[in-house]
Amino acid sequence: MFLNTLTPKFYVALTGTSSLISGLILIFEWWYFRKYGTSFIEQVSVSHLRPLLGGVDNNSSNNSNSSNGDSDSNRQSVSECKVWRNPLNLFRGAEYNRYTWVTGREPLTYYDMNLSAQDHQTFFTCDSDHLRPADAIMQKAWRERNPQARISAAHEALEINECATAYILLAEEEATTIAEAEKLFKQALKAGDGCYRRSQQLQHHGSQYEAQHRRDTNVLVYIKRRLAMCARRLGRTREAVKMMRDLMKEFPLLSMFNIHENLLEALLELQAYADVQAVLAKYDDISLPKSATICYTAALLKARAVSDKFSPEAASRRGLSTAEMNAVEAIHRAVEFNPHVPKYLLEMKSLILPPEHILKRGDSEAIAYAFFHLAHWKRVEGALNLLHCTWEGTFRMIPYPLEKGHLFYPYPICTETADRELLPSFHEVSVYPKKELPFFILFTAGLCSFTAMLALLTHQFPELMGVFAKAMIDIFCSAELRDWNCQSIFMRVEDELEIPPAPQSQHFQN
Repeated sequence: MFLNTLTPKFYVALTGTSSLISGLILIFEWWYFRKYGTSFIEQVSVSHLRPLLGGVDNNSSNNSNSSNGDSDSNRQSVSECKVWRNPLNLFRGAEYNRYTWVTGREPLTYYDMNLSAQDHQTFFTCDSDHLRPADAIMQKAWRERNPQARISAAHEALEINECATAYILLAEEEATTIAEAEKLFKQALKAGDGCYRRSQQLQHHGSQYEAQHRRDTNVLVYIKRRLAMCARRLGRTREAVKMMRDLMKEFPLLSMFNIHENLLEALLELQAYADVQAVLAKYDDISLPKSATICYTAALLKARAVSDKFSPEAASRRGLSTAEMNAVEAIHRAVEFNPHVPKYLLEMKSLILPPEHILKRGDSEAIAYAFFHLAHWKRVEGALNLLHCTWEGTFRMIPYPLEKGHLFYPYPICTETADRELLPSFHEVSVYPKKELPFFILFTAGLCSFTAMLALLTHQFPELMGVFAKAMIDIFCSAELRDWNCQSIFMRVEDELEIPPAPQSQHFQN
């Protein structure tokens, strides 16, 4: 009786409310997927509902043999997801802060700046700093979160004596121009060189002096590298190249700073392609870790030999020559290493300021490379055209990038999460391989569309939809009643017949 009294307005309200609720769920699911790369409903289901329903984690069911067999791949994944210091990082005071003043946006994330603070404490401090008042102040300054507090501590340390690390902090964070930063780095070089020479003579007198000499070496290398970068920024590229070459000769074992990547960028600016090839011959080795700078610079040099005369129509008719094939293979190799770079080089995706740390093979490394090397690709005639025609062919060679690679290890699965921590929130992180939309987004989209269509039809044809709804309800109720009657009849027959239990099977012995 109650169902027969429902009016068409009830059905309009019901379908409209269902459409509104499913639409809100769809909007939230889409926002959550774009921000975190996963479905909220799916994440809640796996994290909270699955244990309550008695679900078993697949990882715990693996036997010891499979876990031991996967240990090598797990170690490789961890090593590839390691965050590295960006060798071409900008100056925080003269470049990053200027961007903030102009746009009102913060180009660096808290996670990125925290990693830089850890690097500074590792490179610029040692256990014996408490014995020297200026170094003790700077040891606390590197741990300060407030930029003004760090700058004030650096000035306080300079009032005691000439402290190289204090000049470094002021050059990085207080100087508003590259010229000011260079001036402060020159003062830091004068103080740091004296400390390095003194500790060099005492390094064999004990572990404490050895740690102090290691710290002074890191400080001196950092200062000289940043001075070379200042010269590069101010247009004195040849001077910068000379400083980098001298630094690599003086400290050949300090590869942690990746000074060769700074050298490659400066040599490309001078268009000294023979020198670039000589540097690549030394560092593009199978035993050395790769980077986007190494792979894409090698591809640029090979593309330069054929790009000015390359035509996709002519290549499709006559086939690729040996030189063109080498160039295409080099591009495929580079794209396999970091598939995010081509979209920035081809200006299909907007660039932002590079972070202070990068993840190799990730979006952060692609931004850091394209920010400085896009001009070099544009300078080579036809290089971007060749890249545009050939880079997508890489994905036909590695259709399953997370399972197997072609020239490199399979693409790591952790890049998206790390890049979201390194890159600012206003940047849309590039994801590879492209994730398909989760099931719940498609389900809520279909549910929203279906209920909205029902609401519209009910509003336009209330009597017809009311008759249709009542007919569906009658069919549903009659089906339920029929199932109940069948079940009750079966139970009654079973009670009357008193069907005995099935006999147990017998086992025979010979």
